[in-house]
Amino acid sequence: QVQLVESGGGLVQAGGSLRLSCVASGIIFSMNAMGWFRQAPGKQRELVAAITSGMSTNYADSVKGRFTISRDNTKRTVFLQMNSLKPEDTAVYYCNTLAGASRNLDWGQGTQVTVSS
Repeated sequence: QVQLVESGGGLVQAGGSLRLSCVASGIIFSMNAMGWFRQAPGKQRELVAAITSGMSTNYADSVKGRFTISRDNTKRTVFLQMNSLKPEDTAVYYCNTLAGASRNLDWGQGTQVTVSS
């Protein structure tokens, strides 16, 4: 059974930074493309950043140049470094495999990020 546990969220002022972590179990982590997603109140969940098994990355336009996704396969962990945070980044952040996300499966509890102005 897939289990994804996110951590690292919190309350930060605009312009600040946070680093999110997600530990995965129940999958062959190194073979899975992973993504960070977010859902703000009243909005649909959206893909923020993704990283393939080969370490290729891509980002939503809204976070390019501010967020960095990375992974440590030895620790079965995917990270999201978030810099220059804006109030519009406020959301619950989730990680998932891209495959699981496409089928709307395996979501964890997420971690709340709140950016104050």
